[in-house]
Amino acid sequence: MTSYDRRDLGLLLLRLGTGGVLVAHGTQKLFGWFGGHGLEGTGRFMESVGYRPGKASAAASGLAETGGGTLLALGLATPAAGAAAAGAMAGASAVHVPNGFFAQSGGYEHAASLGLTGAALAIAGPGRLSLDHALGHTVNRGWMVPVALGVTAAATTVIVGLRNQRLRRREEEPLFED
Repeated sequence: MTSYDRRDLGLLLLRLGTGGVLVAHGTQKLFGWFGGHGLEGTGRFMESVGYRPGKASAAASGLAETGGGTLLALGLATPAAGAAAAGAMAGASAVHVPNGFFAQSGGYEHAASLGLTGAALAIAGPGRLSLDHALGHTVNRGWMVPVALGVTAAATTVIVGLRNQRLRRREEEPLFED
């Protein structure tokens, strides 16, 4: 008989809660569920905040949130799932940074919390109450953690950097031509 300890139960609750929030947030983007705007509306928003092409950016973000959240909740491919969540939330945080930290002012508090939780779960692992454990950790190996987080960090740095360049160019453009 296998017994589970407090750590396993805590990781399960953390995975289910964080994964559930990410899935709900991602399906707003992808399908317009839970009051979201779907790919079209989210794509327009993404364009307005400098992520181009907007619809592709909305799809990538929605897939990272929905897929990463689902995998986190299941405890499957935890390094990749946590990295996907962290990357998506880093991109969201970049949008909210000008508003300060607190979410009540439109800040990055919520996105940063979800991203850090995803990264922490990638590092800590899913616990024994997970599909990773049931499958013998075939997609949750130690070497996968730095690879998943490293690749995600590099891709996110490029994507957010390009967005920031677009925003700087937009600010430098003259409003009127003489």
